[in-house]
Amino acid sequence: MAEVGRAAVCDPDALLPGGFWAAVAVWLERPQVANKRLCGVLLEARRRAALPCAEAHDPRRSAGAAQAPAARGPEEFPGRLQQEGDQKAAAGAPLLAGAPGQPGKAGVGEGDLPSSDLDSLWKDFFRSLAGDGRELLAFLTGSRAGSRPEAQHELDMVLRTIIPKKSLHCPLTAPRREIVVQDVPNGTVTFLPLEEDNEGNLKVKMSNVYQIQLGHSKEEWFISVLIFCPERWHSDGIVYPKSSWLGGDLLVKLARWSVERRRSGFKNSLSLISISKYSKAYQELKEKYKGLVKVWPEVTDPEKFVYEDVAIAAYLLILWEQERAERGVVAKQSFVDLGCGNGLLVHILSSEGHPGRGIDVRRRKIWDMYGPQTHLEEGAITPSDKTLFPDVDWLIGNHSDELTPWIPVIAARSSHSCRFFLLPCCFFDFAGRHRRRQSAKTQYREYLDFLEEVGVACGFHVDEDCLRIPSTKRVCLLGKSRTYPPSQEVLIDVQRTQYINGRQSSPGNCPGKGPAPPPPAAAGGTGHPDGHRAGGAEPGVEARPEGPWLTGFHPREKAECPRNCAALPRDFVDQVVLHVANLLLGGNQLNARSSQSDSLKTWNRGESLSLAEVASELGRETLQRLKRECGGLQTLLRNNHQVFEVVKGRVHIRDWREEGLRKEKRPKARQRLFSEAFKTRVCWFSTHHPDGCVLPADRCPFAHGPAELRPSQTPKKDKQALPGRARDEEEPQPSSRAAW
Repeated sequence: MAEVGRAAVCDPDALLPGGFWAAVAVWLERPQVANKRLCGVLLEARRRAALPCAEAHDPRRSAGAAQAPAARGPEEFPGRLQQEGDQKAAAGAPLLAGAPGQPGKAGVGEGDLPSSDLDSLWKDFFRSLAGDGRELLAFLTGSRAGSRPEAQHELDMVLRTIIPKKSLHCPLTAPRREIVVQDVPNGTVTFLPLEEDNEGNLKVKMSNVYQIQLGHSKEEWFISVLIFCPERWHSDGIVYPKSSWLGGDLLVKLARWSVERRRSGFKNSLSLISISKYSKAYQELKEKYKGLVKVWPEVTDPEKFVYEDVAIAAYLLILWEQERAERGVVAKQSFVDLGCGNGLLVHILSSEGHPGRGIDVRRRKIWDMYGPQTHLEEGAITPSDKTLFPDVDWLIGNHSDELTPWIPVIAARSSHSCRFFLLPCCFFDFAGRHRRRQSAKTQYREYLDFLEEVGVACGFHVDEDCLRIPSTKRVCLLGKSRTYPPSQEVLIDVQRTQYINGRQSSPGNCPGKGPAPPPPAAAGGTGHPDGHRAGGAEPGVEARPEGPWLTGFHPREKAECPRNCAALPRDFVDQVVLHVANLLLGGNQLNARSSQSDSLKTWNRGESLSLAEVASELGRETLQRLKRECGGLQTLLRNNHQVFEVVKGRVHIRDWREEGLRKEKRPKARQRLFSEAFKTRVCWFSTHHPDGCVLPADRCPFAHGPAELRPSQTPKKDKQALPGRARDEEEPQPSSRAAW
């Protein structure tokens, strides 16, 4: 046995030992957070068993001990491990925060063991402990050589399958199983990897047994990682990392997680589908469609958008495969993607055999590259009886902006069998922007709760999941089934109309004036409305309008005027830039050179001011003109990136000496833009700053005079590419006025 790492843990908020078990739960349930070469795990079974330690040390009683491990009945994972007793209550956090893999759904057909096999595995392992495994028994229970073990107590055991990422460059693709033993009183978690012997039986792989331990000494907490057989440790670089990684990288993360108060308000990623099937599908789709990165004609980052849509497509394909198995059907689901943007998701799903089409307000260049089998339509959608899809199985809203809250409504009214998938990004209500009401939640969490409320009000059972995509907004909502029978459709639809209209007329729709109206009772819990109260039999009940469902809804225009300060006159922008720079430099006269010699002067970076302080110094007419632009003053200052830096609401003069330190950290796309824009614009500091440019001419990316200017190598943007939904508006900077 050897300790390969120890980390002291500072616990000013008294979160331990509970924080330790919360950190262990992350490593147990989501090891891919720390080990990026893993796809995830499948939690298959659990047990609670007593380990009669004292008897195991007595050879005369080992036979009897081997027959009585005192395991309690098998339980598959619907929820959390129960922690009993005062010592387990002190742990403060259960070992399992949920069940990312659900046997019978996510893991069926992947070789997962029935939970009864955990009994036989533990019994076999227990027999080995009662025989020649006394050293491992001491390691398991935290006992020291020569000491008598404590009285018998219960251990929590978990059987999990570790799923490595599927990769063409990785020879190891088979999942690996482990028994994880949690000993709360002793503060240890031991990982017992399993391997097959020559006869195909599973047994503990002694060489790769390791333990994570929480200790307390002299009023100081520490976490350590111990390996049972360090001289025999075998690392494959994937499932079994190097011992130095366990005692270094992993230990640092565990120590940090143990004292973090912040807990995620979202589910584990891919909680509704099979992780291993997803990993395989994603790698296959990524290999199949990676060529699009090289020929991407849009202004957006090709790697981000191609691989994001590949990941979304992989998720939907596995989800729909599971749905067909549950329903006992063979025909692949049909779909319509509302607000399909670049249409890549439609192209992938169609190419994989699902009949469908995409609709967007504006045609994209890449549409012409997909071929006739990908059906994409240009047109605006106004929610009404004319925009129903009665023959479609699924409606997709992938960053669908103003259509996002309407998609559950359109799905509900299209047919009783129509389902929906939402991946929301920008925050829209039924008419206009969504307004915050609860400061205790993040804006993103509040908007997701609103969309779930819409789905419930429309009569759906709404599920939430997290995708694995390169985006900060990766939570999706699914409406796969209804809360009411088809015979109640008319009654429920009246309540949908009341809910939609109530969102606009209720005082709660204004910020700070109360919560949103609750969803109708018929669409919640049981989903069966009260015949005397639902259905709108009384006079004055709102019915669905014949035309547009809400007069306040306005679809996005095909060509939108950008409101990012780009259309402001050049003279006006230059005047504001000079004014703000003069404020930051303490009133020093711009364009006037300092009288100090170059060897004595210190370059004047000026002070920092808050945006409010800067705004108070600008004229009323200037502020009103800026307010008509999205973001106003802050947007203008960020656009002039060469001159200003805006950090946490404060404005600074940019010091280009610091940019050299950041250059190496730029992504490749930004480095390419940097190279293409070099010396294509005049240096503002060389022209206007009292001390001139802080960099010599040969190091400054901007031209110190007309002689250094060179023609731009970057083609001008297509103005028609500016409007459109959010995922096509995210364009790499620099802006048109300030390259860096």
